[in-house]
Amino acid sequence: METMIKIIAVFTLLMVMVGFISWLERKILGRMQVRHGPMRVGWHGIFQPIADGIKLLTKELVIPAGADKQLFLMAPVISLIFAVTPFAVIPWGSGQGYITDINIGLVLILALSSLGTFGIVIGGWSSNSKYSVLGAMRAVALMLSYELPLILSLVGVVMLTGSFRLTEIVSAQAQQGLWFVAIQPVAFVCYLLAGTAETQRIPFDMLEDEGSLVNGFFTEYSGMGFSLFVMAEYINIILIGAISAVVFLGGWQRPFPSVEFLAFLDVVPAAGWFLLKVFLFVFLVIWFRGTLPRVRYDQLMYFGWKILLPLTLLSILLTGLYKVLDFQHNLIFYYLITFILSLFCVTYCSKHFYQEETTLKEVRVGI
Repeated sequence: METMIKIIAVFTLLMVMVGFISWLERKILGRMQVRHGPMRVGWHGIFQPIADGIKLLTKELVIPAGADKQLFLMAPVISLIFAVTPFAVIPWGSGQGYITDINIGLVLILALSSLGTFGIVIGGWSSNSKYSVLGAMRAVALMLSYELPLILSLVGVVMLTGSFRLTEIVSAQAQQGLWFVAIQPVAFVCYLLAGTAETQRIPFDMLEDEGSLVNGFFTEYSGMGFSLFVMAEYINIILIGAISAVVFLGGWQRPFPSVEFLAFLDVVPAAGWFLLKVFLFVFLVIWFRGTLPRVRYDQLMYFGWKILLPLTLLSILLTGLYKVLDFQHNLIFYYLITFILSLFCVTYCSKHFYQEETTLKEVRVGI
């Protein structure tokens, strides 16, 4: 009974957060673009997500002629299920602040979040539309590019803790008195970039790419089908933010948990610190959308394979040096080595990346 109550509570909280983030995104982007954003429905448009939900619920779901009806209807549901399920093992507080705690929690999250791509591919293929199929194929190329760096960016944390259990990862950061972002700065940056690609948002939204694919993989969706895909996208943003909070930012722990004179920060509940860290990632994703242009999918593949992948492998090497040479009490020297090796890796990889881009441009202009 207790588990069922937790499931209902977490699902309800996710739905509320999805509505709030959709409103927050409009307001933040509005401020970035020197406009107000939603203002009509409620105070500063706070009830706009409710109005949008009512509109989508009452809108007709149109199924294109020639589409595979069963797969067409299943695709959004598959995306939403694999977006929501990983929250079963996400710990949001100490004690019993989770639905379940298993010893392979991190592996389960990565596996389930990867399966969400099937909903996109099925939705694009079953729509019987060339634009949708192209968007689905781009999803496959996108997954192949960011999935490996995303996984490798988390290997260093597992090396430091010796466990895939998320509660033990948080406890290890509390025992060391340092969040893992301080020990794994390169891995954290790689995770943020690969995690943003996982959410399929600008600058990595070539699955939708309304400039050339109308609306990409969900071009033919309307009503609830469209809304389920959008909900899955927002829930994936929350999921990636939750993983970054647990793995790199100390989970539900307050900043500098070993510093005694900051004990007054304990007045904020554990779940409050956790949600604050999640919304920090949400703000970064919205910030990216408001400032960065969309990249081509071939650029993303080059970036994933030739820059992110070497950097994540370098991060694993640096983690090994940290453990073997015991840099825990000499972090400045460790940061110096990290900076020099990362700068060399990025410079070397960027040189080859630039050469590939130059070759592509010469081919396009017929040189």
